[in-house]
Formats: sequence, C-alpha cells, structure tokens
Amino acid sequence: MSIKSIQATCATSKGVSRQEILFDSESGLIKNVGECKLPRDKVDFFYDHNFLLFAGMGDIHIHAREDISGKNNYKEDFNSVCCAALNGGLVHVADMPNNPVPPIDDESYLSKVILASKGQLPILMYAGIGPTTRPLSFTVPYKAYMGPSIGDLYFKSNSELENVLKHYRHQWVSFHCEDPEILEQNKNKSDHFKQRPLEAELMATDFALALIEKYELKGKLCHYSAGAGLDAIRAARKKGVDVTCEVTPQHLFFSEEGIRAMKPSEQVLFQMNPPIRELSDSKKLLEALRNNEIDYLATDHAPHSPEEKAKGMSGLPGLDTYAAFVTWLLIDQGIAAETVARVTAENPGRFFNQFLEGLNEKTGLYKRWGKGMGFLEPDFSASFTVINLHKAHTVTTANIKTKARWSPFLNITFPGSLEAVFIGGNIIPKV
Repeated sequence: MSIKSIQATCATSKGVSRQEILFDSESGLIKNVGECKLPRDKVDFFYDHNFLLFAGMGDIHIHAREDISGKNNYKEDFNSVCCAALNGGLVHVADMPNNPVPPIDDESYLSKVILASKGQLPILMYAGIGPTTRPLSFTVPYKAYMGPSIGDLYFKSNSELENVLKHYRHQWVSFHCEDPEILEQNKNKSDHFKQRPLEAELMATDFALALIEKYELKGKLCHYSAGAGLDAIRAARKKGVDVTCEVTPQHLFFSEEGIRAMKPSEQVLFQMNPPIRELSDSKKLLEALRNNEIDYLATDHAPHSPEEKAKGMSGLPGLDTYAAFVTWLLIDQGIAAETVARVTAENPGRFFNQFLEGLNEKTGLYKRWGKGMGFLEPDFSASFTVINLHKAHTVTTANIKTKARWSPFLNITFPGSLEAVFIGGNIIPKV
C-alpha cells in the first residue's frame, strides 16, 4: 500500500471546507477524508485557498465516434476523447450509441465496451433504442432519438417510438426531445433555428414525460434547451415521475440572438440539435441550474471538423473546455460550489456507478474504480478535479486535444482554469 495525501478546499453538495484526503496510489481508492492533520511539509499535494477540489467530474453525454467499424475514427476515437476529457478536467464519460455499427444488443454493446477499455478513463456506453430493438440481458443506460439525428437510430412518429418503448419498462432511458412530425413539417424552412423550432422540443418533452410515467422508466432529458419546457418537467416531478435533466455549456452561454449577429461562416459552427435558443431560454436554464432543478452539466461533445460544419453538420465539441466553463459558472454567474459539485461530479457519478456491478459481472473491466466516481468518500475512486480560481484561461486551438481542433469557445477567456486532474490515485501530467 502506498498512501498519498492531499490537503485542499473541497466542494461537495454538502458544503465547502478544508479537507485532508488520504488515498492509496496503488489501489487507486480513497482511504479517508477528514480534518487536516498532517503538517504541510508532509503533504504530497497541497492546494491553498486559491484552488477548489471536486470529486472527479464526469460528462454523461458525449460522442466518442469510435466503434468496431472504425469509419468515424477520423473524427475522434477512444484515445483522443480521453485526452480531450482529461484536458477538460473530466475523469469519466458516457458515450452515445449513434455509431455506424450501433450497440443495440449484448454482442454489439460488449464489443464496444471492450474496444473502449484501451482508454485512460472509464467510458460508460449507452445502448441504442431503434425501431426494432429490445432491452439487453443486463442493466445499461439507453438512448432514444425521438427525431432524425446522426445514424439510423431514430423514429419517424411518436406511435412508432411508443410501440418499442413498451418493451423497456423500468429501464434507464435518455431522450433526445424533438418531435419528428414537427421537424418534418419545418424541414424546408430558411435556417436551422426555424427547421428545429421550440415547439418541436416542447411537444417531445410532453410525450417523453408521458412515456416515462406510463412505462415507469428512469428517464433523462438530454441537452435540454427550452426554458418554456421547464414547467412541464417540474409538474412531472411533483407527480412522482422519475425524470432528470441535462444542460450543455453552449445552451447556457450562447444565444440565438448572439449567433445571428455573427458572420454566416461563423453561424454554421454553432449548429446543433436541438438548436441554441434565445437569450430568454438560456437565462431560464441558468436560473433552473442555480435552483438545483438541473441534474447534469453535459457537453454533448460532437467532434466535427470546421470543414464538416461548413457543410451543415450538427454538433459542437465541448470536452476540452469543461473545467474552464465551470469557473464561469462559479465566478461570473455566482453558482454555488455545492451546486456545481452536484451537477458535475456527484450526479454524473451516481449515473455511472449504478451500472458498475452489472458491467463488472460481464467484463470485469471496471473493478479498479471501487465504488465508483463522484464522491470524496472511502472506497470511491481517488479521482479528483482541481480548479484554479485565480488563473484565467483563454481557449485557443493550441490548448485543444480533440481531433476536431476547434471549440465554440475559441478566443473566449474564462475567469479560472483547470489546475490538476487525478485518475485512480495518479496525477495526470499536463501536456
């Protein structure tokens, strides 16, 4: 056993305080968290009040692009996505299933899990739900695309979706909320904002919430963008519907008004599904985050090159800037550190951890992570994200690791920066 120590100001959903963390660098697990007792010269890693330590942050909605076909490895692969995630202070991610060879049954799912095991980080896989799919034989998270997206895993009508979802009762299902019929009606409109209107998300939200309730799903609404839809989510929760909600950095930071003011060549870079909405929507989402009504900060990392974006491809990269964006929430927006800990570390950790037992029984590939991620508690992974609150970070192509080599936040200066990332008891050297 090789015991290491950290002293830092630690943020959890329960509060912010100076803590001493002891962890085993060999097993990679936390041994004890408590008051600072070691003299400073005996501490292996010391961070003063200028820094804030979180249990390792996680992004539960990314597109790593790699599958057994290798067709999209030029966009991203499991090695490069881990580099980008670490660059953004993330210690685990969850990958969406809209691949050329989607994971839709036991065999295709486990093949993708094994393929991803070469990465530095644990990667959780979503299984896809499509017009002909059925649940796997073990517990995994699922993704349902209600309207057209990348790949073939989507539905042309709500009745088609429900006819399949009735087989997924009690499962963990995440929804991309855009009504397919409204999208079809608007597909020839003059621009992307009009082609994917707010009404499509609102209609799909109501239907997704009804399905979650009817089939007793453990539901999650992905990359939520409609401020007007938050009331429906609140009402469903009051009824006892088991639903959580993601928000992306780009839906919080940018607005349709700001994008429309850009040059056309810049506007196309911000195209995503659902679109970035009006400023009033981003303000409502930010307020919901402040009030602990949003459950996850998730990037929807979609690594398309600028050349592909110019051709109309939807999706934005986001892993590299995760921690820097968090400092904008903390410092510029005054979001409580306890709230940030909940949506970036603890809730993503809970989501990841609930699938560990089943995946270990099938593969044994996740045993090294102990009880899992997201908590500063004994027997959880000694994986940490350390934020520098006093060192600004300007996003440039030189400090981006994704293969896409760009970011919607290019040339934006955030008020703080990532200081360090620990994975399983080891600090990751900065490159």
